Amino acid sequence: ELIRIGNDLSNSATADTDVHARELIQGIEQKLFNLAEEGSVSRGFVSFKQALTESVESAAAAYERDGGLAGVSSGLMELDRKLGGMHPSDLIILAGRPSMGKTSLATNIAFNVAKAYEYETQPDGTKKTTKGGVVGFYSLEMSAEQLATRLIADHTSIPGYMIRQGTIDATQYEEIRDGVLEIQGLPLFIDDTGGLPISALAARARRLKRTHGLDLIVVDYLQLITSTKAGSGGSRVEEVSEVTQNLKALAKELSVPVVALSQLSRQVENREDKKPQLSDLRESGSIEQDADVVLFVYREAYYKEREKPREDTPEYLAWEEEFRRIERVAEVIIGKQ
Repeated sequence: ELIRIGNDLSNSATADTDVHARELIQGIEQKLFNLAEEGSVSRGFVSFKQALTESVESAAAAYERDGGLAGVSSGLMELDRKLGGMHPSDLIILAGRPSMGKTSLATNIAFNVAKAYEYETQPDGTKKTTKGGVVGFYSLEMSAEQLATRLIADHTSIPGYMIRQGTIDATQYEEIRDGVLEIQGLPLFIDDTGGLPISALAARARRLKRTHGLDLIVVDYLQLITSTKAGSGGSRVEEVSEVTQNLKALAKELSVPVVALSQLSRQVENREDKKPQLSDLRESGSIEQDADVVLFVYREAYYKEREKPREDTPEYLAWEEEFRRIERVAEVIIGKQ
């Protein structure tokens, strides 16, 4: 099959046609992608010696950074200290109920990685990332424009709703303009195609890696990716299972960490203690199993706000004091590592 694809490419490229080289590459890329999906695992057995060498190289990289990180830094020091950075080939699930701040945390991490990007040019002209990285952000829920507004808000500390509503003053407008000029060159690539199939997501990630490099993939969010089993009578659990397996395979193939956001089931709301746990993951079995790291985002203030007593009661003062203390706090709970 490989020989046949190679011959097809050779004949098409040699023939005197008006087909552009880029079109040929895209066509062949799709054929190779299909072959890779239908064929067997390409790497096969690896000797113990080779595996040990790779392990020691990873440890050496961490040691050279003064006992720092072997992986990509999230830009959040406490999280990096616990995780040792985000490691190539890791599938990291970032889960939480709606309005807990999943997307905010994911955009922060993506932004920090892109902002820290440094590289050195290799003898063959390719770029080798030395710090930070090139980020591919799949925003299946929000448009690229909405995501950019969030990033500008984060960068300038001007509330996002004020930017959207246009209720900013001249000074804030200047700040936004200066902020945009500072961050416009960041290696952050956004794909906001809704209902993206997992096969297309993988193909676009491969292309980004080949054309611009790629050091981190963020997917917002897992349950919005469509699988080949969708609509074919397979259960939702089977569909999600296929998506998580493919994301893990993609992380290994491209040797980059994949951060995938995930919704949690409603059973959290029915408990006294609303802190999430592994069993709360929607269609949990496969996500829990395939993930290398599971992080939960939890904001106690979200639930506390719903317990607000009437303002003319003695309970109100105690509630207000407690609410003020936790209002701007979000916890990241490491559920699996």
